[in-house]
Order: sequence, then structure tokens, then C-alpha cells
Amino acid sequence: MIHLKLKCIHCGESLMDPDFEIDDHPSVKILVASNGDTGVLHLSSRYGSDTKDSEIDIPDGDIVRIFCPNCKADFKSSRLCYECKAPMVTFESILGGYIRVCSRWGCKKHLVEFENLETELRAFHEKYTLSSTRRGKK
Repeated sequence: MIHLKLKCIHCGESLMDPDFEIDDHPSVKILVASNGDTGVLHLSSRYGSDTKDSEIDIPDGDIVRIFCPNCKADFKSSRLCYECKAPMVTFESILGGYIRVCSRWGCKKHLVEFENLETELRAFHEKYTLSSTRRGKK
């Protein structure tokens, strides 16, 4: 199971919230805006999980805006979702690379991109291979 640690692509501050766990790990804390309301949204840090907790009600299919809770910058990117054509939202992984998720509430499309595939995959494998080896798994 892979748990991501994300930071803001604008200010570089961590988005991890150790005080609000989802899936037994610190959640990703961001701000979300929908239909004139703004609130805190916590996302699971487990890659592939769509577990989330929102302070505001968001209708399925709504395209939301996502902001950094630290610098308030918008995470919207110029990339569009392959599934529904809504704008993708971009986060930076602390290990390197980028995580992109769809801004349409309910769409589960997401992807991982690496700038330097060799270096970032090596760091990724070192972290997760060592983690599973320490737990007695191979």
C-alpha cells in the first residue's frame, strides 16, 4: 500500500495533516470551493483511495476549485482529465514527481508523473522496498 506525502506546487509547504487521519495515515489537507462555499477537504494519502472528508456539501459532477491551505494558491492546471475533460489539479510529491487528480467531484481519474523517471523511481523503490522489508515482507 502506497501512502503519498504531498506538498504545494507553489509555496512548497507540506499538505499533510497528521492530526486528521484517513485510512490510518495522515490525510492531505486542502481547501475546496464549490457553489460559492469554501471549506477544508481532507483526502486519503493512500494512492488509489477516494476516501475524503469535506466541510461543505458538493454535488456529484460539480467542478471544484482546490487551493493550498498555506499560501491559498489555486492548484488548477492546464491539463484536462482524460475521462471527463475537467481541469486536473496538480500536487507535488515530496519524493519527487507530480500527482494529478480530476477536479470533477466524483470522477476518480488520477495519474502520477515523474520529471526524472530513473531518479524518482529509484527513490520510490528504496522507500517502499525498505518499508516492506522491515515489516518482514519481501
